[in-house]
Amino acid sequence: MNSSAMKNLFSNLGTTLLLIAAIFIGSALGWSSTTLGSQLGGYVDPLILALVSVLFFEVDFLALRHGGGHWRCLLLAWVCNFLIIPVLGWGIASLFLSGQPLLLTGLLIYFMAPCTDWFLGFTRLSRGNTALGSVLLPVNLLSQLLLYPVYLGLMVGHRTGADVITLGGTLWQWFLVPFAGAVAAHGMLRLVLPSAWFATLRRLAGRLVPMIIALMVVCVFAANITVILEHALAFLMILAAVFVFFVVTYFLAEAAVRVGRLAYPERALLTMTTAARNAPLMLGITMAALPEQPLIYAALVIGMLVEFPHLTALKHLLLRRADAPPPPPSGMPQIAQSPRQSSPGDLAASGLARA
Repeated sequence: MNSSAMKNLFSNLGTTLLLIAAIFIGSALGWSSTTLGSQLGGYVDPLILALVSVLFFEVDFLALRHGGGHWRCLLLAWVCNFLIIPVLGWGIASLFLSGQPLLLTGLLIYFMAPCTDWFLGFTRLSRGNTALGSVLLPVNLLSQLLLYPVYLGLMVGHRTGADVITLGGTLWQWFLVPFAGAVAAHGMLRLVLPSAWFATLRRLAGRLVPMIIALMVVCVFAANITVILEHALAFLMILAAVFVFFVVTYFLAEAAVRVGRLAYPERALLTMTTAARNAPLMLGITMAALPEQPLIYAALVIGMLVEFPHLTALKHLLLRRADAPPPPPSGMPQIAQSPRQSSPGDLAASGLARA
C-alpha cells in the first residue's frame, strides 16, 4: 500500500473516531446541562448551510463531459442506486423498524442516497476506475437532490406528515442559494487560481466536511439526548439492518457486474458506489426538511459509523480477486482504468478525483 493509500485509510478511520467522539461529547454536554444543550441546538441551521456549501463546492460538474464512453457502467450504477436500492432499503428498514416510524425514516434516508465524496477514495484503494468515479459523482449528487422529496414523500410521507410538494419547496429554499454560490465559487476560483492552488483548496474543503458533521452531531445529541436515550436499544436494530443492507448491496453489485460484463476497474467502482451512502448531505437536507426530529438524525449518524469499516472490508474482498490489478510501482500514481474502455477523457477526469 503506497503512502497516499495509507493516508486515505487513516483519514477514514479518523472520521469514524471523530463521529464517535462527537456522539459522546454531545451526549455528555446535553446530559449535564439542558440549557447548554438547547443553546447548542441553535447552531444547527448555520452548520447545515456550511456543510452543504462545502459539499457542493467539492463537486466538479465539468467531469460530466467525460462520461460518454462509459454509458453502460454509468447506467448500471444509476439503476442500482436510484431504482433498486431505495426499494431494497425500504424493505429492510420496514423489516427491522416497523414499530419505530422515525427511526425507520432516518434509516431509509440513509439507504437511499449514494455517496458523492469518499467512495472515490475507497475506489482508488481498491484499484478501481476513479476517473469514471469523478463522472459518477455529480450524477449521484444531482439525482439524489431531485429524487429526495419524491422518495421520502412516497415511502414515508404518511409516517412523517411530509409530502412531495412541501419537501421540494424546503429543498428549493434551503439549497438553491448554497448550491448556486458554491458552484459559482468553484467555477470562478478554478479560472483565477493556479491548478495546484485550486486542487489544494478542494482538498481543504473535503477535510472540513467531517469536522462540520462532527459539530452538527454534537449539537443534535446535546439538544436531544433525553429523547435519544429513550430509544437506545433500537439502535442495535439499526446496526443489524445496516449490516443486512451492506450484504444485499454487495450481491446486487456482483449481479450488475455480470449483467454489464464489466472489467475489474468498473467492478470496483460499482461495488463502492452501491455500498457507500451519502449520510453527510442527507443529514443536512433532512435537518432542514424535517426539523425537530432527533431520532431521524440519530439513525443517519449510526449508519455512518459502520460504513467505513464495511468499505474497508469490501476493499480487501476486491483486492483478493484473481482479476485485481497488481499494485502500481512505488511512487507512481494509482489510477486504474478498464483495459477495454480507457480514453483521454478519463485521464483528464482522473486528475479531478479526490482520493
